[in-house]
Amino acid sequence: MEISQQCVVGLTWTLKDTLGEELDVLEEPVEFLVGGGDLLAKIEEALQGHEPGATLNLHLEPEEAFGDYDEQLVFLEARSLFPAGLEEGMTFEGLPEGGNADAPKNLLFTVTEIYPEHVVLDGNHPLAGIALRIALKVHTVREATEEEIGEGTAGTGFFRVTPQAPGSSSLH
Repeated sequence: MEISQQCVVGLTWTLKDTLGEELDVLEEPVEFLVGGGDLLAKIEEALQGHEPGATLNLHLEPEEAFGDYDEQLVFLEARSLFPAGLEEGMTFEGLPEGGNADAPKNLLFTVTEIYPEHVVLDGNHPLAGIALRIALKVHTVREATEEEIGEGTAGTGFFRVTPQAPGSSSLH
């Protein structure tokens, strides 16, 4: 079966920045809905018409991936607004109550620095502003279920950042 809109693909990949530094490796195939919200548009476009066994090497500029880095999405908040066990890398949906009222409410903020009196939170995607090179391998292609089409996802998004426990570094 060829990849087309409204199908599910099982992919593995190696993701690097333009200097060749490895950012992520997906060794076991993960399923993504083509034509939903799981994959970046440039990746979906490149996958069209391919079959299992295909390999693709793509270069994505920031605007084709996670956008340019926006300094307006970095906030300095009082340390007292956060729990005692706060660690760099922890993520929060929105800023805590008592934080900057002008901050977007629907963003996921990552703790990037912790000072005795303040915490730096960044609402940019961790890969914002970075040009990416991705080597993809197509392992499977199947028709999407009605449920997957209705939800717009096969359950896993391409580098969808979700709130995570301290110490977890998984981007996917």
